[in-house]
Amino acid sequence: MNFLTEPIRLLGAQTIESVAALGRFGIFLAMAAAYAILPPYKPRLAIRQIRLIGADSVFLITLIAWATGMVLGLQGYNTLRRFGSEAALGTVVALVLVRELGPVLAALMVTARAGSAMAAELGSMQVTEQVDALTVMAINPIQYLVSPRIVAALISFPLLTAIFDVVGIFGGYAVGVGLMGAPAASYFNGIVDNLTPHDVATGLWKSLVFGLTVAWVCCYKGYHAARMATGVSQATTEAVVLSSVLILLWDYFLTSVLL
Repeated sequence: MNFLTEPIRLLGAQTIESVAALGRFGIFLAMAAAYAILPPYKPRLAIRQIRLIGADSVFLITLIAWATGMVLGLQGYNTLRRFGSEAALGTVVALVLVRELGPVLAALMVTARAGSAMAAELGSMQVTEQVDALTVMAINPIQYLVSPRIVAALISFPLLTAIFDVVGIFGGYAVGVGLMGAPAASYFNGIVDNLTPHDVATGLWKSLVFGLTVAWVCCYKGYHAARMATGVSQATTEAVVLSSVLILLWDYFLTSVLL
């Protein structure tokens, strides 16, 4: 009978472990959020993380946004020309960037650059027992290491998304109008007439959720890195992969809710 009950036992054990892991994830976030609003306050730690997550990512975000906007301008013009709607190019580029590509691509790029760095840094501190040293010195490691990163991500992601949107729109203008010959006046007039505050709010809400998700997952994986030779690399890989998957899943869910 063991060959019949063993799969059931393994399935039950895996289910219990998955539920326990979700619980640990939730408790970790709740603790980090609570310590972010409880004294003692350390704004300098949050400002440092804003520089690392936000300011240091501006060049990468600008580069990717410009390339994305150029592709949208080229593809959008060629598609709209088939229907004689070249004048709608600005509206198409702006809506696609503000509602979808801006928040998603900005979050994925920051995950690859800053998220991996967060997981690797915390993982290294865990492996080298620096986290235990903070505890010995009566410093709460979650309040000192995790909460500032979550606060910084919540501030940095919407700002980076806004930069991505603006640069991408001008990238689409450079190709669609400057190279392909779309009507210049209708490009920005279409954006002003058709881009609503709801569209902008949708992108900003997504960026906030993505920022919280990336900081949460990357800090959790780094903070709980295994204390072995491959612990840091494994934690970093898991953090980037899980964050990227959750960004795409959250994007679908938020799009269906905020549509």
